[in-house]
Amino acid sequence: MAASLPKPFEHASAATYLKLLATALLWGATWIAGRVAVSEASPLAIASWRFLLAALVLGSLLVIREGWRRWSLDEWLTLTALGASGIFLYNVCFLYGMTMIEAGRGALVVALTPALIAASDWLLFGAPMSIGKASGIGLAAFGCLLVVTRGHPYLLIAGEVGLGEWLIIGCAALWAIYTFVGRRGTRSLSPLAMTFGASVTGWLMLTLAALLQGSLFAMTATTWRGWSSIVFLGLFGTALAFTWYAEAVQRIGATRSAAFINLVPVSAVILGAVLLGERPGIAVLTGGALVIAGVFITNRAGARLAAATHSKETTA
Repeated sequence: MAASLPKPFEHASAATYLKLLATALLWGATWIAGRVAVSEASPLAIASWRFLLAALVLGSLLVIREGWRRWSLDEWLTLTALGASGIFLYNVCFLYGMTMIEAGRGALVVALTPALIAASDWLLFGAPMSIGKASGIGLAAFGCLLVVTRGHPYLLIAGEVGLGEWLIIGCAALWAIYTFVGRRGTRSLSPLAMTFGASVTGWLMLTLAALLQGSLFAMTATTWRGWSSIVFLGLFGTALAFTWYAEAVQRIGATRSAAFINLVPVSAVILGAVLLGERPGIAVLTGGALVIAGVFITNRAGARLAAATHSKETTA
């Protein structure tokens, strides 16, 4: 008979899942905040100010909790890769994409991310694959196709899918990269240190790009709505949510953590309808439901596969 888990571990697991739930809800709201912000300022300027705020908060927390620490060259390379993928390039795709498509539909596209992570884990890192897991990935991909083409898949073949849709698909791919690089980073860095380092390196890239564009200080037309959206993106959508997500990847793994991204499009669609008056069509909502169902199947099959593999290893 298996021994029961220690009480502290049980409490830590419950806290981890609650933080992942809150992270998903916060990230759902970032789609609304991003849509509001890009209506008043340049995406590069928004992203730069967002991650300046995030870096200041994260840096203060890091010094208080862990003190000053010198990072090795290898750790700086990891942080730079995180900043380039999950901060700089992701926000370029995210915010410019938000100038072209609705927040709710964009979030439904990004719901493909967990299935993409599972497929990449298999192709690149040799994670176990089963028929059920592959079926879930295929279903999620088909649902994403319906969302992107508004229920008309032939548009993809005809080359009529817009730049906004491709940018949001790029968000999913970039977040998969960020997740795997982050998994490597947590071997030597705490989640807080890793999130701070990624924010700093990403902020430097965004600021340089905004300076070259000439938009960094061109914020005179930005109202309180725009600035409050930037503050929300920096403090809650980044400083808090990114740290919680990194903690979860360290404790329960990349695939299980990514499963909670399923809740992001749900909250984004609801908030988009309530706050922005967006009304996704039936085809888009159907595609989104297929994406979420496919990811659920993928993760459930993945959990069974992992349990079976672990059982074989322990009995061998």
